[in-house]
Amino acid sequence: MHWLSYCLDEAVGSLWRQRGSALLSMMTIAAAIVVLGGFLVVTVNLDRVLSRWGAAAEFSIYLRDSITQDERVALNRVLADSAVVASREFVSKADALSRFRKDFPDLAAGLDGAENPMPASIEVRLRPQAADQSAVDALARLVQQAPGVGDVRFDRRWLARLSSIVSGLRWVGWLLGSVLVMAAVLTVSTVVRLALHAKRDELEIMQLMGAPMGLLRGPLVVEGTLHGGCGALVAIGVLYAGFVFGKAQFGPMISAVIDSAALGFLPAGTAALLVAGGMAGGCAGGLIAARHVR
Repeated sequence: MHWLSYCLDEAVGSLWRQRGSALLSMMTIAAAIVVLGGFLVVTVNLDRVLSRWGAAAEFSIYLRDSITQDERVALNRVLADSAVVASREFVSKADALSRFRKDFPDLAAGLDGAENPMPASIEVRLRPQAADQSAVDALARLVQQAPGVGDVRFDRRWLARLSSIVSGLRWVGWLLGSVLVMAAVLTVSTVVRLALHAKRDELEIMQLMGAPMGLLRGPLVVEGTLHGGCGALVAIGVLYAGFVFGKAQFGPMISAVIDSAALGFLPAGTAALLVAGGMAGGCAGGLIAARHVR
């Protein structure tokens, strides 16, 4: 306990003496974590949105105007017998036109006086917990080939594409963040070595008096860890402020596309991991600098 107290006191004193360069290294770590955390905020929220959309996934079956009653009964029987269908709703041509006028009032004016061009459809809600991809694909193919069906729009196909894009975006964030963290580690190492150079006479005297290597290197490692921890906390604060500002500025615009209630900051566990990662990076920089004490 005495050793840890000594290392902490020495590290804090060194940070204060070298506060200009220490601030630079902290900001370097903060910048690296802001980049990585920014990608995580985006991908975490996209995952939340995709999860909500996936839970409400459906496919729409567009019917031909020439569909007969027997064909409609046969199609409904196929849907009723399917284990992946939670519910279904018939949307008539008139209902479809009414929805179009409500959703696109500017375009609806062009349909005044014209024959209703909207097809009737059946909107199928899937069971999110039971609908595995192969079973749903099989149902979609079966329905597509049914008489009287004009087209099938399957939400989960484009949700799968969006999920792949989000995954790629997450990997880009990790790659870019890792490169910046390595640069930050080297910056911390350089700053801690400057602190080491400033008190080299003190260390030489301690070595002559037989001080253990842990007592000589410990303050440097603790100092690097403090660099990383402080920089990471600054980064979390910047990310949260940016998230709150962005939601306040663009919330109404986003609400027109997705449910803004699904948006949130990083989970507490993820934020804690970012802080721990910053501390680990700073510790690595301190260890690199401490190797010069022999």
